[in-house]
Amino acid sequence: MAPPNSSGKKHKFVKAWMQEHLNDPYVQEAKRRGYRSRAAFKLIELAERDRLLRTGITVVDLGAAPGSWSQVLRERVGPNGKVVAIDLLPMDGIPGVTFIQGDFREEEGLAAVEAALDGRKVDLVVSDLAPNLSGIDAADQARSVHLGELALEFAVGHLVAGGALLVKVFQGAGLPEFQREMGRYFAKVYVRKPKASRDRSRETFLVGKGFRS
Repeated sequence: MAPPNSSGKKHKFVKAWMQEHLNDPYVQEAKRRGYRSRAAFKLIELAERDRLLRTGITVVDLGAAPGSWSQVLRERVGPNGKVVAIDLLPMDGIPGVTFIQGDFREEEGLAAVEAALDGRKVDLVVSDLAPNLSGIDAADQARSVHLGELALEFAVGHLVAGGALLVKVFQGAGLPEFQREMGRYFAKVYVRKPKASRDRSRETFLVGKGFRS
């Protein structure tokens, strides 16, 4: 008996994914507007809904590559604002954005971010960090929440009073507890699912506003 044609199934899946991707209106609009990925529209929607961005503020973008969030941040904070971005992966430069290839969890990466801030406190921290998926839901969920906790820890150490945090976390175990943890530090915490986030995606976003320093 011949084995199942798994490679054929994989090929069909990839072809279907590519077709969906190419027909995605957010992908098309990202290309038209010069954004590096459709994720730009998640940030745009979230920032507008919760009034996170204004000219002149200082923002740190955690897990910035390939850079679409940094592009939006640069547009919205204007020439008097400051955007510092960090990622383990390389990222093509964006005019007006200070990019650091490194790990903000390590002493060297954190020092590089703080040097780029040059003594400034931060008005907004954004994190689109996601774990490398293993396919084991419980493990992936735990890693996602842990990345959220690391982003919160960074924010607590660097935000100005009244500042904000936007962080991606997967829906599932640990999310309610993480939301409560954010509530210790922020006057308001909102759960958001932007329209640009695909329905089948487990990603959700927490917005903390009114940081209590």
